[in-house]
This record gives sequence, C-alpha cells and structure tokens, in this order.
Amino acid sequence: MIVREPVNVPGYRLDQTRTPYFQVLLDYVDSGVIPFHTPGHKQGVGMDRAFRDFVGDNVLAIDLTQIRGLDDLLQPEGPLVEAQELAAECFGAEQTFFLINGSTSGNQCMMMAALNPGDRILLPRNSHKSAMGGLIMSGAFPVWMQPEVDEALHMDHTVTPEIVRAALEAHADIACVYVVSPTYYGVAADLAGIAGVAHEYGIPLLVDEAWGPHFHFHPALPQSAMQAGADMCINSTHKMLGSLSQTAMLHVQGERIKLDRLKAVYKLFLSTSPNLVLVASLDVARRQMALEGPALLSRTIEIANDTRRRLNTIPGIYCFGDELEGRPGVFDLDPTKVTITVKELGYTGYEAEEILRRRYNVQCELADLFNTLALFTIGTTVDAADELVYGVREMAREDRPVDIFSPSGVLDRRMKTGTYQLPKIPPIRLLPREAFLAPTEFVPFKKSAGRICAEVITPYPPGIPVISPGEEITPEIIAYLDLEKKAGVKMQGPYDSDLKTIRVVS
Repeated sequence: MIVREPVNVPGYRLDQTRTPYFQVLLDYVDSGVIPFHTPGHKQGVGMDRAFRDFVGDNVLAIDLTQIRGLDDLLQPEGPLVEAQELAAECFGAEQTFFLINGSTSGNQCMMMAALNPGDRILLPRNSHKSAMGGLIMSGAFPVWMQPEVDEALHMDHTVTPEIVRAALEAHADIACVYVVSPTYYGVAADLAGIAGVAHEYGIPLLVDEAWGPHFHFHPALPQSAMQAGADMCINSTHKMLGSLSQTAMLHVQGERIKLDRLKAVYKLFLSTSPNLVLVASLDVARRQMALEGPALLSRTIEIANDTRRRLNTIPGIYCFGDELEGRPGVFDLDPTKVTITVKELGYTGYEAEEILRRRYNVQCELADLFNTLALFTIGTTVDAADELVYGVREMAREDRPVDIFSPSGVLDRRMKTGTYQLPKIPPIRLLPREAFLAPTEFVPFKKSAGRICAEVITPYPPGIPVISPGEEITPEIIAYLDLEKKAGVKMQGPYDSDLKTIRVVS
C-alpha cells in the first residue's frame, strides 16, 4: 500500500499534484548513474548530432529502459502503480492502464478481454479500423449496427439506445456491446441510455472514446463514458490533451470485465520495451487536467465557438453546432471539433484541405468528400484560429477553377445532383479472422463484385473501414471507393495502395 501525503487538490482523494513516474526519471538523471543498459544512444551521447541538437539533451536523458527503480509497465510495483491510480481517480475509473500504442492497442485489449472465439459483438459500422484488428485477433463475429446517417452532411453519427435494443432483441447471443462516442466529428451518443440497455441484458458496454479524453473535465462537454456507466473505454490522451503522440489510456470499472483476463491481454499487446518518455507524458498530462483542466478547456471552448460563429458568416461555408442536438444519433456535441462543410463552394473536403495548407499554411485534422475538420485543443491559440478563419474566407472568395486538385469532374456533378451516397453494410460471408487467414488471390478491383474480401480497405482519415475481411464486395462499394480514389483520398489497409487489385478469398 502506497502512503501518500494529505490531498491538496479540491475534489480528489489522492494528491493530484504528484507526478510519480515523471519524478523517478528525473531522479535517475540527477543521480548521475553510468548507463550500461539500453537504449544504445546512452542518454543522447551516441545520438546523431543533428537530431540531438534539435530535440535537446533533456528528452534523450529520460529516454531510458525499465531497470530497477524505473518500474515495469507490464508488471508495475512502484511509481507506475501510483501514476495509474492517480489517473484512474482523475478520469473517474476504478482502474486505469497506460497505453503506448495509442487507442489502437486499447481497442484490441478491450475486445480480447471481453470476447472468446465465435462470440458475437454488437458494434456500429463507423468503428475505427483498429476494431477490425480486435475482431481478427479475438475470432469474434461482428453484428453490425447502422448508425444514424445525416444525408445533409453526408456523415454517420452515432447509434441510439433504440438501435442497440432492437439489435439485442434480434440477436439473443450477443456477448458485449461496443460503441463509438464521440465520432471523429464530435457527435456524442446517449451513452447512459446505451449502458442501461446493455446492462439490462447482462452484458458489458465497451466505448471507443478516443476523441473524448477531455469530456470528464468540463460541464459544457458531453458526459464521459465512465460517468455514463460504461464498463471499459479508451481515451486517446494525445489527441485532445497534453501527452505525446502514441499515448492513450484504458479505463475500466464494475464487475462485468474480468480483470485477470484484461491484465493478461494487456501484457500480450504492449511492448516489453516501452518508451518511458511517452509513459511520463501520460503522468504529467493527467496532473495538468486535474489541476488546470476546467480553466484550460473553458478557454478552448470559447475560442472554438467564436471561430465557428465567424466561419458561419462566410458565404458557402457551414459549421454545424448546437442546432444538430436532438437529431437522430446526435445526443450531444463536442464544441472543440469544428467541421467546415464546403460542398456549397463546389469543393471537396480534400481540395479545401489542400488549399488551406498550400496557400494559407493551415493544416486541418481530416478531410472527407464534403468537409474538413479543424481540431481545437488546449494548445490552440486565438492567433491560430484567426489564421484558419482568414484562410477559409479567402478560399471562399476565389473563383473555383475546374478540378483544382482532383483528377475528375465527376465529384462536382455528384455533389451538385445529390447522387452521392454512403454504401450499405455488405453481407458477411466469413468470420473476419477466417477470411484474413484464408488462402487468397488478387483480382482486378473493378471486377471484384461478389468476391469475399480478405483485407481491410479504409479511406484515411477518418479511418473507418468501407469493406473488411469476410465481407462480400458489392457494386456500390466499388463505385464508392472509386469515387474516393478520384477525390485523392489515401487508402489504408490494401496491399495494392492504388486499389487497382484487391486481395480476396480464393
């Protein structure tokens, strides 16, 4: 049992001013230990000079390995125990696990902990591609739910408690429910309602809350998954908070998840040589939110809302906001995600993203056929917001030449005539794991209708698979992916990145 000083942060039992893991790394550096251990650069001495000069000696000094006193991420006994306990209290969980391979590893840990081969899992079609990795590794069978579709914005929102209940009534053997909330665009589901339905059926609720690690710290933001009663959730702290890229957290509460199974899976998926700089950044990001989270987020929300208001005054631009609340699949909204819909300008979102970057030196988070997304975080400044508004305003004033960045005018025609539609969920012919491991062959993509896909095809971002292993390739999926290719979107997953051929089950 770790003995702590009396708490000195209102609202917390533990002393949230502490950063136990960051501190032991500093103590190691201050002690002047002579390192005969990995990593090979020996605290920067053996590092390439140009890189060392750029990143600085301090970060290289704490790039250490898990030796005595620096604990073990997979079998913590010292400062990491306290660091994760502090994180659990801070984020409202019973137990928290640090992740150093992003929410990707968290999704896979959740599924492997909750599912056995052949189990059925209920999940929305707009799940991130890492969920497909969890399905392949667990051997589970996906029962897909169609989230509510917004035809005007051309995007999926979330599933509702009614959708979840109807699916559970139709499939009596579901082992767990998995939902995405918020979406990449900041739309949040009624998690409390969904948790109530899942628990009524005696099964756990898993939540991909990668884009909502800040929810717990401000009343103007949607309710967090832990507050709503989820059994497990993941948070990409690097996406919206102050930790380094690749870091995330997995939170768990209640008795529906077997902790021994979860810990065994965790040890299976995480590296035995974690980057301790990443781990320490989780420790300090937690302290920052405990001490300053509400104030920092108040400022972020104010900047985002003001930016949204200014963007909505630009002819041809639309940024949705509170007016969407109450629509199907829109229970709540995260105001820090500013989606800039550009279709009235005649641009695709991909073109708008390129214009903003090339001409105005502004880089957005993602683009799709009709939108580009600007992400506002605790690191966003008023000056940066001004530059975004300026770039969008100037882009809207320009006369649009034909096909600025896209190779075909077919996009314009489909946007203006409204003939663009997201493809329907394809039929499942094999388990994802069976198809992924089956003998395969390559066939021309445009002639692949009717074949069983053996790979994941994911326009990225946002990283939502259009076709996955075990699913039948349909003509409308071929047409949709062909349209995405013409728009210039990058495809992740297929062996042939140009998607001239596709790998199918032999």
